Amino acid sequence: MGFNSPILRSPHFCMDTYSLLYSSSHRTGLLSGLQRLRAQRKMCDVVLEAGGVSFPCHRALLASSSDYFWALFGETAAERLASTISLSALTPEGLETILDFLYSGWLSVSLATLPAVLEAARYLQVETAVSICERFMADCLKAENCCCYANLAERFALVNSLETANQTIAMEMNVLLLNHRNDLLELNFESLMAVLDADEIPGVQEAELTKLALDWLDRNGPLPLLKSNLLLSRLRFGLIEPSELNNLGHAHTAMTTPLIRSQLTRALEYHRMGSAQPITQSKQSTLREPAVVLLVGGGASADWPEQQVQVFDPRSRKFLSSSCVPPVRLRYPCVCSVGGFLFVIGGEEITNGDEDEKTSSAKTSNQVWRYDPRFTCWMQEESMLDRRAQFTCCVVESIVYAIGGQHLDTHSSLASVEYYDMVVGSWRRGAGLPRPLHGHASTVLDNNIYVSGGLSGNQASIHGNSQNENREISKEFLFWNLKEKVWVKRAPMSVARFGHRLATAHGYIYALLGMYEPFCDIERYDPQSDLWTRLRPLVTSAFHYGVISMSSGNLLVFGGQRWSDGQEVIIRSVLEYDTKRDRWKEISQLPRPLTGIECALLPLLVNKI
Repeated sequence: MGFNSPILRSPHFCMDTYSLLYSSSHRTGLLSGLQRLRAQRKMCDVVLEAGGVSFPCHRALLASSSDYFWALFGETAAERLASTISLSALTPEGLETILDFLYSGWLSVSLATLPAVLEAARYLQVETAVSICERFMADCLKAENCCCYANLAERFALVNSLETANQTIAMEMNVLLLNHRNDLLELNFESLMAVLDADEIPGVQEAELTKLALDWLDRNGPLPLLKSNLLLSRLRFGLIEPSELNNLGHAHTAMTTPLIRSQLTRALEYHRMGSAQPITQSKQSTLREPAVVLLVGGGASADWPEQQVQVFDPRSRKFLSSSCVPPVRLRYPCVCSVGGFLFVIGGEEITNGDEDEKTSSAKTSNQVWRYDPRFTCWMQEESMLDRRAQFTCCVVESIVYAIGGQHLDTHSSLASVEYYDMVVGSWRRGAGLPRPLHGHASTVLDNNIYVSGGLSGNQASIHGNSQNENREISKEFLFWNLKEKVWVKRAPMSVARFGHRLATAHGYIYALLGMYEPFCDIERYDPQSDLWTRLRPLVTSAFHYGVISMSSGNLLVFGGQRWSDGQEVIIRSVLEYDTKRDRWKEISQLPRPLTGIECALLPLLVNKI
């Protein structure tokens, strides 16, 4: 026997002190005694019947454990003196399980018995048993049973369990469509609506969801017009090929209602918008995929980039398979994402060669390529006005800005700035930089553009390897105010940087490493105070790496290269910088060492390796 013995003292000195002692085994012993009396059918004063099976019980225990029996045995109830109570709504198995729970505190439940147990627990208002069933469902939830659990949760009004089951169905939809399609067709209406309304259904094409919804209507219909409209309006027709959309209008009678026809028409209009698609995004055309990091280009050599796009999942910290292949081989292009589309802009196009770099040639490009992850296709957009390499691009309010750069043939820097007007699909001139720049970096904070470092004029290119060229590298930090249309100098960086990176997080700007830097310092800019602060340096120097700022505010750094004993070493590591804790750590590794990577963050339909 265990005791808890808090001593409660009287406030009056004339009274004796006393203790309250609690026996932890008394309740167990009391229930065991009642269970023994029930098993021996002694002192039972009521008999419960279900399915022709009788269960002698004790009124006092039933009334103290169940709101149903409390009301049934109340002073005004007709059954208060009845010797036998018929519970025809319950099965003998369900009633016996709940009675065993009331008499022992132990609930026996399995997937097979769960419906009967839940029915008895709900009917008899034993909420503790209901909660245990919910915990059981949560612990056992997986693809094989999530549809069954969703139906049970909907039937017995288990709000939290229903939400969890619906989320599991959405996340496991790819598996369910392959192996448990019949379970999906037997899903309750509310769950199917919730699933089709989900923003994440990884690895599933919208056409498959549309076919599922129509098959479900055939299995469970006909439904009232309002209900079928509610269900089908949750589909995202903008993610379906135009040729399939035309066929959908005649695929099912439920698709011919005015509401659904109007949605199909809007989807077809979206497909005809061409270059304006990224700025006309809506829920109807947004992929149901989590955002991943796209690593564009890069290679085992800075001079020989590969035509590849690798995909990194920041949740699992693993690389995923992708069929996305850039249409041209580019060295150090600029990449960005707008409206869920990937833009690959400018850079140096490598042609007429193979891995033997002696036969390859390069030219500065002004081409713009747009990748549509909805239909895994590349489209060439209107070219930039200037050919640019070693430039930067950034996005402000869905407008892409191309800033500065260099012509490969003349090695002359550019001060020009241009921006892409997606409404008309053309580039327009913007206010130029105060001086020509290349090898600089840019970022956006509060819809304002910031530019740092770089080289001006005909100074060294990014392909130079002389450690003495850093005397011309700039510390300058420029601010572009979109309202006033002017470039303004802000406090310079403490380190001159070239070929470096800028990133924003939590209202600050972070300047990361570039080439020719003897130390591994990074620093943070506060736009409110116009001050830079030195932060924890990287363990080793790096350049030509890819970087992305995550929604959490942390920065991810991919690959690159560093100097070691006078030689350039290609890096394989994936580093994460915790901007709040000022802490670096390695979280993964690239499939192979890569340098010259450009990164973008956007949803993508991928499969795990």
